[in-house]
Amino acid sequence: MDTYERLWNGWRAAYVGSTPDQSVEAGSVFSAILQSGLSDDMTNIVHRGTLVFAILNAFPYSTGHTLVVPYRQVANLEDLTPAETSELWTTVTDAVRAVKAAYEPGGVNVGLNLGKPAGGSISEHLHVHVVPRWVGDGNFMTAIANTRTLPEALSDTAAKLRAAWPR
Repeated sequence: MDTYERLWNGWRAAYVGSTPDQSVEAGSVFSAILQSGLSDDMTNIVHRGTLVFAILNAFPYSTGHTLVVPYRQVANLEDLTPAETSELWTTVTDAVRAVKAAYEPGGVNVGLNLGKPAGGSISEHLHVHVVPRWVGDGNFMTAIANTRTLPEALSDTAAKLRAAWPR
């Protein structure tokens, strides 16, 4: 039988159970980008739909890492309207097609991190990650130096994905 050491720290229950202030009025980085008036080229938005858009991750795990985001700032998947849900998943599918056409990855990760404890760095504004993957792309730089190596500028990636986006 395996044994595990436990460190009991009951004082953390209050912290873990607390809800941080996530005021919608403050706005997410996605809302700020949309309200900035900057062009899609400057913000690396690669697709705009009626209810959702696709934008490159500013801190990508790999080249082509795209985020599909509803225009309306909501934190939870279940808070989307049926129309937003439908367009979100259609756009995720189109993003996968564009990534595959532009980069021919060996695989693609698609996922959400809902809430801060799940790893959501922008948990107040739901977004779906579309991450192209290749065998061996988690090289020693990521493991040893906590650094990712990306072979092209985000503006070049955005241009490639816009060109590959399904019409």
